[in-house]
Amino acid sequence: MHFTGTCIFYKMLLCKTFRKTDHEEGRMKRLTKYFFEGLLVLIPLVATIYVVYVIFTKIDSIFKFAIPGMGFLVTLLTITLVGFISSNFIAKKLVGLVDRLFTRLPLVKMIYTSVKDLIGAFVGDKKSFDKPVLVTLSPESNIQVIGFITRNSMEKIGFAEKVAVYLPQSYNFAGNLIVVPKEQVTPLAVDSGDIMAFIVSGGVTAQ
Repeated sequence: MHFTGTCIFYKMLLCKTFRKTDHEEGRMKRLTKYFFEGLLVLIPLVATIYVVYVIFTKIDSIFKFAIPGMGFLVTLLTITLVGFISSNFIAKKLVGLVDRLFTRLPLVKMIYTSVKDLIGAFVGDKKSFDKPVLVTLSPESNIQVIGFITRNSMEKIGFAEKVAVYLPQSYNFAGNLIVVPKEQVTPLAVDSGDIMAFIVSGGVTAQ
């Protein structure tokens, strides 16, 4: 009888211990879940605020004003004023002259044209990343990649039936340029900004 009572006592003790352990594990799982949910909220928010802050302070420091933000405002006004002046017929001639001068200097040409084309790809009338396409890498393969047509004709370099497609890399400010036959390219009826965000995020951008 004493042995039976001892067994019951140990069984109750073990059950209580297991229930306590399960309860602690459940609580730890909830805390871990809350922690990662906090990271999902804070990391994008803090990273965005930090990048905007760095850009703002860098631009604001171009002009040394005692009032914070005044340098940033003056920079924006200066850029807008230059754009307004350059739209004038006479100013366009001057800009064209400077453009021709810079494109004739060996080292300067490479830097100037690269930066100019890169900026022009995102703003202005000659945007390059506004034609998202699906590219079949090989006719015998089902592997496809998403990119943007940057040149519809490669005739100048001897590839009349091919197009230039830029493939941005995920989580990186880089990409690859490939030249493929036109028949291997399928236009996508999707906003180019959404496609760019989809590629850069590795396909995990929320829809």
